[in-house]
Amino acid sequence: MQPRRLTLALAAACAFSLPAFAGTVEVLHWWTSGGEAKSAAELKKMIEAKGHTWKDFAVAGGGGDNAMTVLKTRVVSGNPPVAAQVKGPAIQEWAAEGVLANLDNVSKAEKWDSLLPPVVANVMKHKGHYVAVPVNVHRVNWMWANPEVFKKAGVQPPKSWDEFDAVATKIEKAGFIAVAHGGQPWQDNTVFESIALGVGGPAYYNKAFVKLDPAAINSPTTIKAFDTLRMVRKHMDKDMPGRDWNLATSMVINGKAAMQFMGDWAKGEFAAAGKVPGKDYLCLAAPGTANAFTFNIDSFIVFAQKNKDMKATGDFASTVLSTPFQEVFNQNKGSIPVRLGHDMSKFDDCAKKSASDFVASNKSGGLVPSFAHQMAQPSAAQGAIQDVVSSFMNSNMSSKEAVAKLLEAAKKR
Repeated sequence: MQPRRLTLALAAACAFSLPAFAGTVEVLHWWTSGGEAKSAAELKKMIEAKGHTWKDFAVAGGGGDNAMTVLKTRVVSGNPPVAAQVKGPAIQEWAAEGVLANLDNVSKAEKWDSLLPPVVANVMKHKGHYVAVPVNVHRVNWMWANPEVFKKAGVQPPKSWDEFDAVATKIEKAGFIAVAHGGQPWQDNTVFESIALGVGGPAYYNKAFVKLDPAAINSPTTIKAFDTLRMVRKHMDKDMPGRDWNLATSMVINGKAAMQFMGDWAKGEFAAAGKVPGKDYLCLAAPGTANAFTFNIDSFIVFAQKNKDMKATGDFASTVLSTPFQEVFNQNKGSIPVRLGHDMSKFDDCAKKSASDFVASNKSGGLVPSFAHQMAQPSAAQGAIQDVVSSFMNSNMSSKEAVAKLLEAAKKR
């Protein structure tokens, strides 16, 4: 073979062989706050250790709404990232568009079906094939409390919504903000779903906000849930509109506010601030929800790439579900590992309680998907319901009017 032809042949061989060993992994996510950003950095480190190039595509704000807007634009233009953070029914919606890659080679080799709870595995599949990889399990129905603020106010954290008003009023008289909150639709709904769960219980919650049963929605229980939301709303400060969730968490950390209703990603903020659970802050189930668990699962869908090279994609999926990443990621982010039987000895007491309650709620029927975090309904219905709750929070709408609007929103499923 002539030298020039040999050079061309080698160049061609390299062009086809290099992607099999190394590639660029562009990842769209919305992990931009302290604990979240630290978790994303760990994933980047592990991907780069496998020889791939990490291309960060972080989109802050909106509980992921902003990221989804950007993602749709990228996919429509024919330039999707390798992976994108997507949750719940939206995984199936993207899969139905025919743009996702099949992860069966990785999932079968690593026996994902035996590693994951069925309720999680089913969400990750489309027509029996894995198209997404789960990262963690978040508990949403937490109440984060500053024990020093409660002590100064001379009250104990409320265990029911019926006693909440009196407790919050005493906190405010002591000079503190009772409820730290960010006035964004997804945050409004995070509070409301814990109220609905605490007021009506898991069976009612499932009927009204998962199955969208008209009879359950149009009931005295839903009226009471909205009445309770109105009561809780009056204990939030006037500066809450547009506030990001992590800034609200900082208000609890710094002793400006007594409590916040937020998923356990808030724990990552406490950890990043050097705070110790049980001493500097308390992790308590939202009032009335001690025997229930609203779950939110972070996951990544992976897109079919034009070059058909799946080595980098496969390594990404494998890394996300690996024991080392599950360990470090969930300790940083405040969630619990999605892998069954994961050793929890290195986790804090809040995480251990979450893991225990997850198993117990699964057995008792108290394990329910979070509708505030896109785990329960198709995107059209979910968005409409969020709009009703936020409109109620920011207007003089009556509870009966809110129920009527909720019924209309439920028809969009």
